[in-house]
Amino acid sequence: MSRAPDTWILTADCPSMLGTVDAVTRYLFEQGCYVTEHHSFDDRLSSRFFIRVEFRQPDGFDEQSFRAGLAERGESFGMVFELTPPHYRPKVVIMVSKADHCLNDLLYRQRIGQLPMDVVAVVSNHPDLEPLARWHEIPYYHFPLDPNDKPAQERKVLEVIEQKGAELVILARYMQVLSPELCRRLDGWAINIHHSLLPGFKGAKPYHQAYNKGVKLVGATAHYINNDLDEGPIIAQGVEVVDHSHYAEDLIAKGRDIECQTLARAVGFHIERRVFLNGGRTVVL
Repeated sequence: MSRAPDTWILTADCPSMLGTVDAVTRYLFEQGCYVTEHHSFDDRLSSRFFIRVEFRQPDGFDEQSFRAGLAERGESFGMVFELTPPHYRPKVVIMVSKADHCLNDLLYRQRIGQLPMDVVAVVSNHPDLEPLARWHEIPYYHFPLDPNDKPAQERKVLEVIEQKGAELVILARYMQVLSPELCRRLDGWAINIHHSLLPGFKGAKPYHQAYNKGVKLVGATAHYINNDLDEGPIIAQGVEVVDHSHYAEDLIAKGRDIECQTLARAVGFHIERRVFLNGGRTVVL
């Protein structure tokens, strides 16, 4: 379900306690806010409660006063909350290498309004995709990778991210392993996409490896990055059944499509504030 353009989003989490739903929904009622969507989840294993509410503001709505009142109401619950205004569009930096399918798909979805975001820069270790970015009138930064001085290249990448005020970084088939330092800097707000043939088929030509083993499923995984290579908290996954009639090139084509769809879905979830980090896992409401 996509977000209505005129609604506020309230997200909150806290330890599991009696009255958490009431604390949020009663406050919204008292402030004259009309709830249009509501989801909550209580994780019995981590004893943590998560809630996401979309609402329409009443006449005379004062954001600062609303925040102050909610903070007071949630204090006894240890509640941490975020309030996202209508028409929110995060600034996004996309990192790519040579493959263009995910970048092209994301920019198309931005252009037609399906993904309400502003891509403020495309960063790459190769020059190949600059024409695509330029066609969309997006600055393109080519930072070649020196194997003997990888930190220097990453400092340039981080400088662009900070200068552009990016709130989200998308690794749209960026085929380089990020350093532990950069992973720490981007922890929780950088999304990566990769095929779901890991860990069985690592390295070069994974789809050819999969074909040789006669796989019956191909898919993709979108996750937040962390210092565990391709093992960050998963946001979304996609999968499709294949059989003996699918050659390696067919698996590659299906993989491209699933990667695009899965990455777009994960980015949409993030933009709409549907994703909560819950230890090494996610809650998606």
